Amino acid sequence: MKRFLLLAVFCLAAATAFSQNQRQTVQEKLGHPATAKLLIIHADDLGMSHSVNRATFEALEKGWVTSSSILVPCPWFPEVARWAQAHPEADLGIHLALNSEWTAFRWGPVSPANKVQSLLDDQGYLPPLETDVVQKAKLPEVELELRAQIDRAKKAGIRLSHFDTHMTTLTQSPGLFQTYKKMGREYRLPLLLERNSGTYLPQGQTVDEDALIDKVLSIAPGVALQDWTKAYKDMLTPLGPGVYELIVHTAYDDDEMRGATWDHPNWGAAWRQFDLETLKSAEFQQFLKDQGFILIRWRDLAKALPASYGAASK
Repeated sequence: MKRFLLLAVFCLAAATAFSQNQRQTVQEKLGHPATAKLLIIHADDLGMSHSVNRATFEALEKGWVTSSSILVPCPWFPEVARWAQAHPEADLGIHLALNSEWTAFRWGPVSPANKVQSLLDDQGYLPPLETDVVQKAKLPEVELELRAQIDRAKKAGIRLSHFDTHMTTLTQSPGLFQTYKKMGREYRLPLLLERNSGTYLPQGQTVDEDALIDKVLSIAPGVALQDWTKAYKDMLTPLGPGVYELIVHTAYDDDEMRGATWDHPNWGAAWRQFDLETLKSAEFQQFLKDQGFILIRWRDLAKALPASYGAASK
């Protein structure tokens, strides 16, 4: 009888602890109060060009951004790998890519081309548009290419913190979305997914415990350059307690970036330098403090992954 009572007490305690853990916010799981506003400032497209690398390395080193993700198929990936080996503490994920969107600056898959024919355009590159991937890509070939990108980064000695999706392509169809989720589960790394409806939670899809971000924010086309800082303030000021990611694009407005993005004023060379200048400005840095944001990294956020993910990938 005594043994039965002890077992019952143990089971009740375990159930209570599990229930309390389920009710905990992500903030609380990371050791912050439920009222905290946690923010990842994340730079996309690392590895795209030397200009992007140079600006993003500086932003990571000086704390203007807290995280970045790598375009593994791009030509300046080796420079990222070298920098990552010298900065093992850096928070770096993979910007899983099935697109090559620029007109005169293109890249192909990491996998052998003959094994991923459905991922290629007529010129042998990854296609420029998300719709091309949705219409033509075969899911086994998608998975093969995503694994090739992840494995190349791991073999280069990069300590990965998360995955996200270039141009949100992996959220554009149920099959692509499930493949994206599969990568997170198998490599035991968090994915960029939103708890609430948005670009990173496709309509009709549910992500439940996989989603650790409440809302993803980024500046939209049409903002005048002189209003850049105001646009970010207007986005961030209304936010209440929660976990957020601000996606930025950092580079220098130099010959390399102007050549690569010559016909893309949106997300082009000038756009990226204005992002960099805004992030490092004393005005923006003070704004973040005044608003009470706690800056975190994906490596921190991984501590809130559900137990079903198992141990974090190394």
